[in-house]
Amino acid sequence: MLDHDFLDRHCQGLAELKDHLAGLNEEAVLDATGLTVAEIDELAARYLKADKVIITWAMGLTQHKKAVRAIKEIINLLLLRGNIGKPGAGASPIRGHSNVQGDRTMGIWEKMPPAFLDALAKEFSFEPPREHGVDSVQAVRGMRDGSIKAWFALGGNMVAAISDTAAAEAAVQKTEMTVQVSTKLNRSHAVIGAEALILPTMGRTEIDVQAGGPQFVSVEDSVCAVHSSRGRVAPVSSNLLSEVAIVSRLARAVLGAKVDVDWAGFERNYDAIRDHISHVVKGCEDYNSKIRRDGGFILPHGPRDSRTFPTATGKAMLTVNELEHIPCPPGRLLLQTMRSHDQFNTTIYSLNDRYRGIKKGRRVVFIHPDDLTELGLSDGQSVDVYSEFPGGPDRVLRSFRAVSYPTTKGCAAAYFPEANVLVPLESTAEGSNTPASKSVLIRVVPAGAPAAAAAGEAVAVSTV
Repeated sequence: MLDHDFLDRHCQGLAELKDHLAGLNEEAVLDATGLTVAEIDELAARYLKADKVIITWAMGLTQHKKAVRAIKEIINLLLLRGNIGKPGAGASPIRGHSNVQGDRTMGIWEKMPPAFLDALAKEFSFEPPREHGVDSVQAVRGMRDGSIKAWFALGGNMVAAISDTAAAEAAVQKTEMTVQVSTKLNRSHAVIGAEALILPTMGRTEIDVQAGGPQFVSVEDSVCAVHSSRGRVAPVSSNLLSEVAIVSRLARAVLGAKVDVDWAGFERNYDAIRDHISHVVKGCEDYNSKIRRDGGFILPHGPRDSRTFPTATGKAMLTVNELEHIPCPPGRLLLQTMRSHDQFNTTIYSLNDRYRGIKKGRRVVFIHPDDLTELGLSDGQSVDVYSEFPGGPDRVLRSFRAVSYPTTKGCAAAYFPEANVLVPLESTAEGSNTPASKSVLIRVVPAGAPAAAAAGEAVAVSTV
């Protein structure tokens, strides 16, 4: 069953994993997964038969309380059969937005490693801050407690995207200033600090002509492929600035001569930025040449390219992860948030969901027909949805429509971002601090039912 040659040469921790799995309780696995022995065995047989396997996942895994453990188990499974560093095999996380991975590569992370900061310091002859910054959840907490007084957003719709909508809105409104660099208006522009600015900018689809001629930007996808992105439509206004122009002019105004950087040159010709990137970011050497190739280029990746791993021993680490799942008491369901067909992130293009047959509405909660019967509810009934968390008040979505849907029994689903109000800011994945918008314990009751407040009246109410 195991690829012993790969495990011996490239992995560590097999003995510890074997010891742990030897004590795994099968009944606990079945209870946690809701699967049958036959279903698990059928998938195991297919996995063993396959010579090459790719396992892919998206936010359905990353937004769980135990998300990091679950993903480590996926990596364990791939390593046991040598499905890392083999053509046609490997781990393929779907990162979401087209340039999420590119942000990280270019340093947009609150915990950039010393090697990156050292290269940045050498390239621009200054000492970058070494202390860690904050992630999105920590940022909301900082605005809430007053340690963060200004919020500057390059795109996005943080107020709608983050968990605990009411808490996020209240936190942003405590700031002294909010600034939004945006292509389109969204909810975050209406939830502001004492002072607020909206700085309109060109989108990636718009033709960008600067003093140095037509410009393009680059993006990196989920599989480390980097390619150019050039606008093809005329800007909606001749007064729009590009994001590069906005950031460069702000930096020049704020920093002046404190840092020896040609900000005006960056705005004039984006190749100047890429030249600096080529000196700082590993794998981006000769950036301006490689980005102009048809199809762009692929960044180096040790596990994929040479079965080398960035660990202390140079080997991949098999890990021990305790099985732990959320018990669901009688009369409760486990909720996931999700997106509809006509939706991109927080942008809603219509109230229809062609995936699930929903039309002209998003205030719905999908529930298995057997669960509806057991709860004394009916398809189409107006309901209130309460989330329950230990030690905290309940949160509620009022007057949602119950939809009979063949989801897994015991589970329910509602749309993001409408259901974000049900997830407390403090409920995050262990190890990553990602909002835990999956496996939310809820109770569903008839709309306006007096019993709805029995476990504590909600303090956060959806206004969507």
